[in-house]
Amino acid sequence: MTQETSRTLMSYCPDIKVLDCTLRDGGLVNNFRFDDKFVKDLYQANIKAGVDYMEFGYKASKEIFDVKEFGKWKFCDEEDIRAIVGENNSDLKISVMSDVGRTDYKKDILERKDSVIDLVRTATYIHQIPTAVEMIEDAKAKGYETAVNVMAVSKVNDEDLDAGLELLAKSAVDVIYLVDSFGAFYPEQIERLADKYLNIAAKYNKQIGIHAHNNQQLAFANTIQALRQGVSYLDATVGGMGRGAGNCFLESLLAFLKNPKYNLMPIMKFVEKDMLKLKEEGAVWGYDIPYLLTGVLNSHPSSAIKFIKEERTDYHQFYQELLEIE
Repeated sequence: MTQETSRTLMSYCPDIKVLDCTLRDGGLVNNFRFDDKFVKDLYQANIKAGVDYMEFGYKASKEIFDVKEFGKWKFCDEEDIRAIVGENNSDLKISVMSDVGRTDYKKDILERKDSVIDLVRTATYIHQIPTAVEMIEDAKAKGYETAVNVMAVSKVNDEDLDAGLELLAKSAVDVIYLVDSFGAFYPEQIERLADKYLNIAAKYNKQIGIHAHNNQQLAFANTIQALRQGVSYLDATVGGMGRGAGNCFLESLLAFLKNPKYNLMPIMKFVEKDMLKLKEEGAVWGYDIPYLLTGVLNSHPSSAIKFIKEERTDYHQFYQELLEIE
């Protein structure tokens, strides 16, 4: 455990930053087809709840993705964000995600002075880190706060992870995220990995974040464990909304945190007013046995998503299929 991490479950941690990625990760559930009322309600709820960042979605390339197939938050055009937030005269900061290889970042990410966006996050796999560094440097040069999410680290060996983290830490990035893409990690593993990330962060004066998935119903537990180790940027979504098993519940996180700036009540009102309607309209996510099995076996959730869409219930056969793949 690093020097700043003598945290207990009752510690007051003023350095904590909560990032709501309901629209971005949750957008993978409904192809980003959130109506403006939902987005405005979420924006206002986050402001009232004291949430630090709200991620509006991806900065995806319109050359790669058909705009007819997705809602506007797949692309996060400046005018669409401004239609919700105006000049964003609040303490809440605006975030977007840029995927390596899927973003025309030089063209679509404007100069910070021309944008209401505050934070640009880059999502990368370990082998893409050199390109991610280039994207990070571009965003930093334009004036943004920067973060990087290194995906699928449960599939990466220690040597490659150490080398990748060293490259990122030497870049202009502000925050490096530990991401449990497949919901495969247990708190003990998060403890070890968080220490690895925090040690390199201390060396280069960076911050560390956690983005946890809920395949084994451990997203909240793993987020708390990372927090206890000294991780300060915490991702969550309302209702845990996200692809497949979803994410750490924002409600759980705000209820747990002892910082008096956070207020759970506005999120409870948003759930009652907007999230229940979303589920009634057919949006489906959250823990289920197929996601448990992919999490246990450290597998991508796509096979579990297909299993559920096909309305299969032969869990033993699905488990056998996964074991044969592994």
